[in-house]
Amino acid sequence: MRKEGSEIGLACVQMEPRIGAVEENIAKSVAMASEAADRGADLIVLPELCNSGYVFESREEAQGLAEDARSGPAVRAWAALASARQLWLVAGLNERAEGRIYNSAVVVGPEGVIGVFRKIHLWDAENRFFARGDLGFPVFDLPFGRLGVFICYDGWFPESYRMCALKGADILCVPTNWVPMPDQPPERDVMANTLVMGGACANAVFIAAADRIGIERGQPFLGRSLIVGPAGWPLAGPASADREEILLARVDLAEAARRRQLNARNHLFGDRRTDVYGEMIAKEDAAASR
Repeated sequence: MRKEGSEIGLACVQMEPRIGAVEENIAKSVAMASEAADRGADLIVLPELCNSGYVFESREEAQGLAEDARSGPAVRAWAALASARQLWLVAGLNERAEGRIYNSAVVVGPEGVIGVFRKIHLWDAENRFFARGDLGFPVFDLPFGRLGVFICYDGWFPESYRMCALKGADILCVPTNWVPMPDQPPERDVMANTLVMGGACANAVFIAAADRIGIERGQPFLGRSLIVGPAGWPLAGPASADREEILLARVDLAEAARRRQLNARNHLFGDRRTDVYGEMIAKEDAAASR
């Protein structure tokens, strides 16, 4: 069992879920998370929709592969592991709730399910299957710090990082299924890595982004999972583009708050010009409604 304090072993599990292979996906996620725990991880992040796979052919298929976020088979397996090893997991989940399905992430600890995040910004065909997230950006108090969550395309919106950070998050856990973006030069790092590094730097938060690999029904995924510190630089990764692997970093989450004081005169949050932003937001809302 980990000692109390803000220093933890932080891990990202990069794996290849298979569409429809729920039992196999659960078993692999538990095995790789167990290996991460053997290597010293206290907090482990798993990819987006790692219980079900991602590329659904129909709404019926997506619904058939969904589960309850409190009692489904994947959640029960992750909760059993968290209890047995005294650790915390953030895992992407195809969630069924109140007649809808959500692209979600569940936060699980030694005492069971702590909470759920539902993806706010849906990417492409996800709009055919999932309801938009309706829980906002919750931040969870854990023994070692405050944890925020978002999923994949949420990371294209600076508001995702900032809302979690303003609520006091020290670390953002990001289950993801990154796909190639248009006009991406093959010799450059994936755009998602750049966005994550920028979000960490602009908000002085740790970020652990766990991606998947493989090609599913013709859709390639990018891998390149990474763990980033509050200065914006990688602490582990980026991982490979095509191999299952575990990234691990030892981090002190208290460093996030310290990093927000940039120097004697500048603080990342204290320097915010909310008197100006209100006018800007009103103009943006007006432009979006045209």
